[in-house]
Amino acid sequence: MLLSLDIRDVLIIDRLELRFQPGLNVLTGETGAGKSILLDSLGFVLGWRGRADLVRQGADQGEVVAEFALTPAHPAQTVLQEAGFARTETLLLRRVNSRDGRKSAWVNDRRASGEVLRALSETLVELHGQQDDRGLLNPRGHRDLLDAYGVEPALLDAVRSAWRAWRVARKAHAEEITRLDAARAEEDFLRHAVGELDKLDPQPGEEETLDARRRRMQAAERLRGDVARAHAALSDEGAERLLIDATRWLEAAAEGFEGALDAPIEALARALDALGEAQQGVEAAADSLAIAPGELEEVEDRLFALRGLARKHGCLPDDLAGLAQDLRARLERLDNGARALTDLARAEAEAQAGYDTAAAELRAARQLAGQRLDSEMAQELAPLKMERAAFSSVITPSDPGPEGHEMVSFEVATNPGAPSGPLSRIASGGELSRFLLALKVCLARNSAGITMIFDEIDRGVGGATADAVGRRLHRLAEGAQLLVVTHSPQVAALGQHHWRVEKQIVGDATLSRVVPLSADQRVEEIARMISGDTITAAARAAARDLLAARAVV
Repeated sequence: MLLSLDIRDVLIIDRLELRFQPGLNVLTGETGAGKSILLDSLGFVLGWRGRADLVRQGADQGEVVAEFALTPAHPAQTVLQEAGFARTETLLLRRVNSRDGRKSAWVNDRRASGEVLRALSETLVELHGQQDDRGLLNPRGHRDLLDAYGVEPALLDAVRSAWRAWRVARKAHAEEITRLDAARAEEDFLRHAVGELDKLDPQPGEEETLDARRRRMQAAERLRGDVARAHAALSDEGAERLLIDATRWLEAAAEGFEGALDAPIEALARALDALGEAQQGVEAAADSLAIAPGELEEVEDRLFALRGLARKHGCLPDDLAGLAQDLRARLERLDNGARALTDLARAEAEAQAGYDTAAAELRAARQLAGQRLDSEMAQELAPLKMERAAFSSVITPSDPGPEGHEMVSFEVATNPGAPSGPLSRIASGGELSRFLLALKVCLARNSAGITMIFDEIDRGVGGATADAVGRRLHRLAEGAQLLVVTHSPQVAALGQHHWRVEKQIVGDATLSRVVPLSADQRVEEIARMISGDTITAAARAAARDLLAARAVV
């Protein structure tokens, strides 16, 4: 509910503070007094697009502050939370327009964007008038209005859920088709690569093991050459032969030396024994270095094959085993692709069938709701002197979506046999006002917590029709808050709270002010609305009769 509206230096308003009440609030005044400025100011603080030159002449900036009361379950609470603001019982919106056109906004003393203001306004205020393009005249919102009027939320939830399931299944099917198409494009590569990898059968850590073995065998080749040469130096072709020859020669000459050569001969014998031990040790060492023929070549071939394949696939040798597993999986998916596609296509078809079923139930519910709304509208239009007019909720097919696969538009025909069409194109000004009022009365159950503003919706009607308009506004205001700008005395008399908008000349400036009216002042204002500038006794009497009739509405 709108609690207050404070306006500073906006157009011809210097300072204005308004405190509104629940129920039917009416604003009256002569044409040009400034009633539209109040709506412009409210629209400005709510972030609506409007006039750019709002700042009063001679002021540096214009400012509007609006205060709203919120219940804990009010939809504005959700908007606040999504925008990063705390939940609150009192919502204070403030917006400033500087002389150079810059605009700044605050929500409960925190900076806010115009987008946040507009999102809040959708939950706070509805504006209805003959040129209304924000609410009932906008066909894009008619389906939501019909759903809120007469469709169970569970049906809408079921369609949204079925749409999500269908979308997921459709996406999975499409992605699998894309994957298989890509796999088929590389099928030859996959089969060749898998065959090559399977033939080599690389193992994790194998490259390091092979490299270590190769290094050991290469070292063994060098050591074995040295040992072989040492063995040859010690054999009967080397030191052993020389020692044997020396021993034989000394033994042949020993008799002539009378024992002088005995010690050298014994030393050579010991040397021969030691040489034999050395030969055995060298032979044992040589045996330990033995490598099977071709073993080094086999290790090197395997190592080079691993490294070459890794370079080919742009990975490390240790990653070849994982690569082989991945490529085999891709090849297997390709081989099993037809079966997978069949399963996914079946899942998509089942999800679509589920959506179609839920959407069909929703369509039937919308058709029933449309019939009820059309019937209720006929009952509302008759007292408004439009019993010959016809209102219809037209449901047409549309592309499937999360809200079903039909669109809704409200169409009217003002006379029997006349073609029907959109509200905004078919109805005249006065007719349009009554159509909108009747429609709003029918949809009123969906406006909890919203301040409804009717801007001269009674224009072009009078007498009994104006009285019927006023009575419907009065009924609509039960348990709600309406702000009605009116030139109709019948409507003004039914208001529970009455303000008069008037202009004053202060010095060289024209200023607008809004005055709350007492009971006697209301009689005078309604009498003025009846008779014009010259208020007669008959007009005052008629005004009193209208006010008295309000008590029995």
